[in-house]
Amino acid sequence: MTKKELRQSVRLWKTEHKEQFRAWSLEICRRVADSAEWKQAKNVLLYYALPDEPCLQMLLDEGLRLQKRILLPVVVGDDLILKEYQGTASLCEGAFHILEPAGEIFPEAHYDEIDLVLVPGMAFDMSGHRLGRGRGYYDRLLPRLSRARKLGICFPFQYLDCIPHESHDVPMDGLIVPNEKL
Repeated sequence: MTKKELRQSVRLWKTEHKEQFRAWSLEICRRVADSAEWKQAKNVLLYYALPDEPCLQMLLDEGLRLQKRILLPVVVGDDLILKEYQGTASLCEGAFHILEPAGEIFPEAHYDEIDLVLVPGMAFDMSGHRLGRGRGYYDRLLPRLSRARKLGICFPFQYLDCIPHESHDVPMDGLIVPNEKL
């Protein structure tokens, strides 16, 4: 299956399973919150979810409560920059109708301070390869986060045996997938 065909299949599967997204998202957040990576991290890059992605609002709130520096990606042209999350009141609608922090840019010179990155995707495989939405935003960002532990976040139907990948793709260090029997 090509990347394009796989993306089409995943979009169809998402419509078939959307009633389970909330429960799966909560389980993903609980698993992350219980992980050693989360507990030890001081600087975390999360994302503000699209309606068809695992929602990380629980981690956004928990991260602030624990006084972690929470960063969110912001689309600028063909790239992602990072801004610090200060709470939902600080968000505004950005590219692709994604909520983004309105504050200061987190300087690229400090990317090596990021301990943990939670990465969304259309699909992931057993080897940690990721299939994105096709615009390459994370493909360009992830190589610049060389010190951070990268965890792919997905629903059970997005976890596949094997997906097409290329030599420049950055594999995940681990995956967080909820139990299918919710």
